[in-house]
Amino acid sequence: MPLAVCATPIGNLDDVTLRVLAELRAAELVLCEDTRHTRTLLERHGIDVRLLSYHEHNEAARTAELLPRLEAGERLALVSDAGMPGINDPGARIVRAALEAGVPVTVLPGPSAVETALVASGLVGERYQFLGFLPRGAKALEGLWEELGRTDWPTVAFESPRRLPASLRSLAAADPERARRSPRTPAPRSQPWRSWWRPASRASKPPSSWRG
Repeated sequence: MPLAVCATPIGNLDDVTLRVLAELRAAELVLCEDTRHTRTLLERHGIDVRLLSYHEHNEAARTAELLPRLEAGERLALVSDAGMPGINDPGARIVRAALEAGVPVTVLPGPSAVETALVASGLVGERYQFLGFLPRGAKALEGLWEELGRTDWPTVAFESPRRLPASLRSLAAADPERARRSPRTPAPRSQPWRSWWRPASRASKPPSSWRG
């Protein structure tokens, strides 16, 4: 398969499937956000393969460079620093270009930060929504909370540790009841030092280790 999109661990380096490891071993080239980060994963599993950076700043140029190689049948694997490429990470552009060019693409599933957070929250049900990263800016957040206030199903979002306290304060101000019952989780979610926090009241503050 010329292009294989591979899900990688979201913390613990052993949380990777056998199919992904086999594909990384077989690839002629692995595209990755940070070659140093991916090299750590590969060394953990005894894999030696050529790496090429593929991130948000060079995604367009790399796609144009690599598409002819895919069309020629070169076997490439695409990974991100954690999770599934293309979901709040680079990858969608080259997948779309490959499909439009008639190049076979396969997706190898694996760890999901969204599903991990959802199940651990105890709020899992038949329906939920995923927002990606929360918007920046107070007005944008206020508008989002207002929109979410009209929904009854769980919502999962990403936020950076540095911005998390301000985002939680914004949510508490807009909807104290939803803020009180909403669990949070920081990354990495599968490391021994992972932690979960459920605020007991509007005045509750996240642990100091979450505050950047």
